[in-house]
Amino acid sequence: MYIASEQRYENMKYNRAGRSGLKLPAISLGWWYNFGGLDVFENGRAIARRAFDLGVTHFDLANNYGPPPGSAEETFGKLLKQDFAPYRDELVISTKAGYDMWPGPYGEWGSRKYLLASLDQSLKRMGLEYVDIFYSHRPDPETPLEETMGALDAAVRQGKALYAGVSNYSPEQTRQAAKTLRDLGTPCLIHQPRYNMFDRWVEDGLLDVLEQEGIGCIVFSPLAQGQLTDRYLNGIPEGARASKTERVWLTPDTVKENLPKVRNLNEIAERRGQKLSQMALAWVLRKPQVTSVLIGASSVGQLEDNLAALDNLSFSKEELETIEKILEV
Repeated sequence: MYIASEQRYENMKYNRAGRSGLKLPAISLGWWYNFGGLDVFENGRAIARRAFDLGVTHFDLANNYGPPPGSAEETFGKLLKQDFAPYRDELVISTKAGYDMWPGPYGEWGSRKYLLASLDQSLKRMGLEYVDIFYSHRPDPETPLEETMGALDAAVRQGKALYAGVSNYSPEQTRQAAKTLRDLGTPCLIHQPRYNMFDRWVEDGLLDVLEQEGIGCIVFSPLAQGQLTDRYLNGIPEGARASKTERVWLTPDTVKENLPKVRNLNEIAERRGQKLSQMALAWVLRKPQVTSVLIGASSVGQLEDNLAALDNLSFSKEELETIEKILEV
């Protein structure tokens, strides 16, 4: 029987999500990969247990996480029943809907029908009465924003979610979504964008909007799909994510193109007494608008490595300037 560590809150840093009452751990656990039906259940279980023991109170899921789609939520449902049920009120569980989940016109995007049906399915898979955060996973160009935000508001009013969030929305879409939700009486809690040293689009307006609107920010892909780790320092190892052709968002060409920058960044990390991955996480957290960063972990050791980023979150002016010069090349 799992009994959580009594020291679980001693070392984690918790940040407020925007102007809300909710705090999230500075590093949260993403369930995009490693918790699906094709993964080893006991490995995922060990990662989730260790994360909670180290103060990671936020598990981030989506309807389509797996593979296969839906299986990460099923895995969480098993873990909740077997391990985490006594700790439900200490956990922040999120899920999302927006990407392709089932056949036909009602299985993706942002209609009220899809979002609320998907949430019901997610709750059933996870064995939950409610999630803490329910997201619109991506903007829908063909559905009125009022309908999509109305569905998030309905989820909260029905008691199926405590908070509403958006993911992958542009600055202007975020501002409109925030206003719509505010008018409905369900403020937008948080935005989940991609952000890392190689993908800085959030700095071109989104972070300003989030600050103005009082919305939190939880970042995904802070390590650029593993590029900002020591994994690719000596080329692409066999079995690495960049060698798998179905993962089109990370190609061998991209890895090779960024390799000189990665090696230079690694030298700075070493001087800071950190691994490159730890520095990359700290770099994302340097922005005051960023509430939390999402990490994936394929092992307990990798999880612990990433959480050790919290041991050194400060940067000197010189370090930040050197990093900027490397990234500008």
